[in-house]
Amino acid sequence: MPRLDSKAILQGRRSRYSMTLILGITISVVCMIGMLGYLWLLAMAGGAAAGIDGAVGFTVSLLAAIVPVTILIPLILLLDRIEPEPGWVLFFAFVWGAGVAVVASFLLNTWGIAYLMVPFFGPDLGDFLGTSLVAPVVEESAKGLVLLILLWRRRHEIDTFTDGVVYAGMVATGFAFTENILYFLSAFFDGTLVATFAIRGIIAPFGHPLYTAMIGIGVAYAAMRSGGPRFLAPIAGWVLAVLLHGMWNGATLFGWGGLGVAYLVLFVVLMAILGIARRDRRDQITAIARYLPPYISTGLVTPADITMLGSMQGRRQARDWAVHNAGARGRTAMKDYQLAATELALLHQKLDAGVARKDWKVNRDAFLALMHVARDTFLGRLPQPVTPGWAERPTDSGFMRRADFAHVIAQAQAQQDYVPRHGQPQGRPPYPPRY
Repeated sequence: MPRLDSKAILQGRRSRYSMTLILGITISVVCMIGMLGYLWLLAMAGGAAAGIDGAVGFTVSLLAAIVPVTILIPLILLLDRIEPEPGWVLFFAFVWGAGVAVVASFLLNTWGIAYLMVPFFGPDLGDFLGTSLVAPVVEESAKGLVLLILLWRRRHEIDTFTDGVVYAGMVATGFAFTENILYFLSAFFDGTLVATFAIRGIIAPFGHPLYTAMIGIGVAYAAMRSGGPRFLAPIAGWVLAVLLHGMWNGATLFGWGGLGVAYLVLFVVLMAILGIARRDRRDQITAIARYLPPYISTGLVTPADITMLGSMQGRRQARDWAVHNAGARGRTAMKDYQLAATELALLHQKLDAGVARKDWKVNRDAFLALMHVARDTFLGRLPQPVTPGWAERPTDSGFMRRADFAHVIAQAQAQQDYVPRHGQPQGRPPYPPRY
């Protein structure tokens, strides 16, 4: 029997490869390379005019722009450790921000300021209005577009508000990365690089992620709800993102006092997002405790295993146990098991909310099959049962006993190409049969 495609199962797809994702990444990377090439030419021209090595300026600016990225991305990913998002989808969001969104914003901002703001309001007021009005509208629209694409093509990936925040944070971090190179390059030639880096890289690196997080929350609401009002949520999120972005850009008119007020507002927004992430994690743990006990009859989980799945400490302990007993392969298997079990619980949560896909039974059986295959990495391969650290006895954990689950694996394999019939009724899933 061919090996189950764990990545595809965890993404709720028949195949992990998506032409939309491949095309999106390709276009985004091309745009990012093109923008970096433009900045390189800008650096060389600026260096020649100022009698400075432009290559050094570009390199210094690039390295300075990388610093906030290395800080922001780990912090963003920390928000969603129980059910992390697929790596390639996160990468797509990042390069979209660093490529497509930056190129579109650069062209539209330049056109809007040059042909709309300055002709009507003059150079000084036109530049200010372009920065505080045009730029927020253009940039948040360019960043938010990829979130709408994910809502369209990857709605099943967005299970919580935190998921929307994570995707928004990735696209915004990518955008800020390329934008920072431009700002740092200009500051390098002006002799203000240290001050610019302190403001954009240390004092206020969360700006773009916080603005776009509003759109992410709106998109997540639309993904998690049914009915007409959900279509308004992304629009409401976009409006809030534009207002926050415009507030920060416009605060410069009021000096340090204005920046202080804007910084305070963004800090309150950050605390609210952290509160949402904490609530989402609590809800996920509640879902695990509520929806997994009916599957105890399959032998794939026990009360001890459910307790392990319900805490980050227990999950880490389980992965350490897996490494000790089966090496790197065991760690991968344990991560697959934990993610599949979590996705199974969230699938039932979506069913109760009335937003699950029509082929939910296919996904359910695929998650169960993956849990079985992952668990089988440890069963029968040890000289004697080793009690998992989260269980009192070997028999207290599903990892230390077998269950006749081969038919579910065969069913999941056979349904890899299954296309659900339209109009198939949805309903609350029955308890799994006893084997």
